Amino acid sequence: MTERAPLSRKLSAIAESATLKVDAKAKSLQAAGRPVISYAAGEPDFATPQFIVDAAAEALKDPKNFRYTPAAGLPVLREAIAAKTLRDSGLEVAPSQVIVTNGGKQSVYQAFQAVVNPGDEVLLPAPYWTTYPEAIQLADGVPVEVFAGSDQEYKVTVEQLEAARTDKTTVLVFVSPSNPTGAVYTPEETRAIGEWALEHGIWVISDEIYQNLTYDGVTAVSIVEAVPELAGQTILVNGVAKTYAMTGWRVGWMVGPADAIKVAGNLQSHLSSNVNNIAQIAAATALTGPQDEAEQFRQAFDRRRQLIVAELSKIDGMTVPTPQGAFYVYPDVTGLLGRTWRGKTPTTSLELADLILDEVEVAVVPGEAFGPSGYLRLSYALGDDALLEGVNRLQELFRS
Repeated sequence: MTERAPLSRKLSAIAESATLKVDAKAKSLQAAGRPVISYAAGEPDFATPQFIVDAAAEALKDPKNFRYTPAAGLPVLREAIAAKTLRDSGLEVAPSQVIVTNGGKQSVYQAFQAVVNPGDEVLLPAPYWTTYPEAIQLADGVPVEVFAGSDQEYKVTVEQLEAARTDKTTVLVFVSPSNPTGAVYTPEETRAIGEWALEHGIWVISDEIYQNLTYDGVTAVSIVEAVPELAGQTILVNGVAKTYAMTGWRVGWMVGPADAIKVAGNLQSHLSSNVNNIAQIAAATALTGPQDEAEQFRQAFDRRRQLIVAELSKIDGMTVPTPQGAFYVYPDVTGLLGRTWRGKTPTTSLELADLILDEVEVAVVPGEAFGPSGYLRLSYALGDDALLEGVNRLQELFRS
C-alpha cells in the first residue's frame, strides 16, 4: 500500500502560540482545582461595557444581520474605523481603505500576505509578539530579528535597523506600544524610523492595537502621523479587543493604501468572507459611543502597572523597566538564572518559568516566546487581588 502523502511542510513548521499555550495550561490546572494565578494572556478581566452588549442584543432582532454582508466589512463599521484612524493616528482615509477582520490577528496575517514575496526579509524588532515570525514565514518571508534589551528600554534604533537592512529587506514591523514589553517610542524616535523606512522604500506594518493604552501622559504617536508621506507604504492593524475588553468578539481591522487593501480584500473574500455581523455592530458602537468606561479600564491598568513594577522591583535579580503602554511588564531576569531556588538551578527563562509554575503555581511567559532568553512577560490585565497574590508568591520563592 502506498503511504499517505505528507502534511503541509509550511504548516508543520509553524509553532503553536506560546502565550495561548501557557494560558491553556494555566486554565487546565485551574479547572483541576489548582490555585494557579496566570499572568499569561493579554486579556482584560473587565466585562465588555453594557451599552456595547445592548447594541449587539438589539442587532439580533434584525434578520438582515443573519445574512452575508460585504467581505470587507459593514459600511457603518468601516466609516467608524476611518474616523478613529483620523482621530488617533492622524491619517485621513476613505472607508474603502479599511478591511474588517476576525480579530487583529487576522489583519496581521493578511498584511504580511499582501506585501511580502517569497524570500523577502522582514525586519522584526525584538522582543516581538509571538505571532509575527510565524505570520511572516506563512507569507514565505524571512524574519530578521533586531534586538533591543532592557538597557535600551526595548526600543530599536535607526542604526540597528540600517545595520540589519539588505537588498532583500522589504518590510519593517513597528509596534508602539509594544507587546510584550509595553515600550512606547517617543515622537522623535518614531519620526526617525519612519523617515528611514521612507528613504529606503520599505513597507511598514504598524500594529496599533494598544495605542489607546498609554500612561504618564505619554502618547503613542502613529508612524503615519509622524511621517505623513509614509502612508503610501504603511498598513495599520488594530482592533477593539484591548481597549474595550472585547477579546472574544473577534473584531479587528487593517487600514492602508488602496492597492494593498485591494489584494488583502481579495484574499479575505476567499479566506473568511465577512466578520460576524453582530460583532461588527458591537464594534461600531464601541468606537462611536461614550469612552468613559474605556478610560476607567485604562486608569485601572495604570494602577496595576505601578503596583506590579514596584513589587517586582523588590526581587533581587530582576530588572524591571517601567512600561509606558499596553498592559505588560517585561522584567530582565538574567540575575535570577544560574542560581539555585528550592533545589533547582534554571539557566534559561524557559526553565525559570517552569520552576515558577511548579513551585508557586504562577504562570508567566518566558522570553523565548518573544526572542532571546532571559526575560519574562507578565500581563497585569487581571484582578487586583490576584495580581498582588501572584507577585507575593514570586517574592517568597526568590527569597528562598
